[in-house]
Amino acid sequence: MRSMYSFLAEGDEFVPPSSRDFVLPPIFGDNPYSTKPIFLVFLSVILLSLFFVMASRKAAIVPSKMQFAGETVYAYVRNELGRDIIGHEFMRFVPYLFSLFTFILVNNWFGIIPMLQFPTMSRISFAYVLGIITFAVFHYVGIRHHGIIKYLKDILFMPGVPKPVYILLTPIEVATYLIVRPLTLSLRLFANMFAGHLLLMIFILGGEHLLQGAITLKLVSPFAFAFGIALTFFEFLVQCLQAYIFTLLTALYIGGALADEH
Repeated sequence: MRSMYSFLAEGDEFVPPSSRDFVLPPIFGDNPYSTKPIFLVFLSVILLSLFFVMASRKAAIVPSKMQFAGETVYAYVRNELGRDIIGHEFMRFVPYLFSLFTFILVNNWFGIIPMLQFPTMSRISFAYVLGIITFAVFHYVGIRHHGIIKYLKDILFMPGVPKPVYILLTPIEVATYLIVRPLTLSLRLFANMFAGHLLLMIFILGGEHLLQGAITLKLVSPFAFAFGIALTFFEFLVQCLQAYIFTLLTALYIGGALADEH
């Protein structure tokens, strides 16, 4: 664990982990595209592809454990995040929602998997890319469904609102649709993964540092490790929840773009 971070102890002073520990050096030379988070993204795509190919390769009426797991995740996204949120046109968006949910989930899980121990989404660039893709998807859907003139008109001038209110409401709506939605979508995912992993590092590395101190500090170190283990289980729940929330909000935005009045 120590070799993964720039954690240093100067004498008896504990230097806690910080945001610097999330900026990992390139694995190969000075190539900025060979960092651990980038390799983890590729690894997640490979693992997901292998899993769902193997789960569907020999599909049967009585499913195997792998087929059952794959179908359960797919059915959940299709029904709970697609059909119930988007409505009757949901099926054409299920592949995107399913890919989005499983991709975020696996990359979040990397933060608690031994030897990997780094949630990819704690690097904000990845969260921003996903937010921009969702931003492009729901605006494209809205423009295709309503036409660009009506779509922009409904954003700028919300139907059923007194005209003087537009002076205040129109800038808010423009900011919401063009800035706030993709920004908050990305920041929520990034901030939760960043903060959760930082807490885990503090308690695990802090417990390790206490073991190197006086006898009284050694007696305290098990509590730090125990709290770190408890936080790991809590972080697992947060990782699942953040994948769900990101996909849920994406479905809500798409459903709103398809509504007669969005």
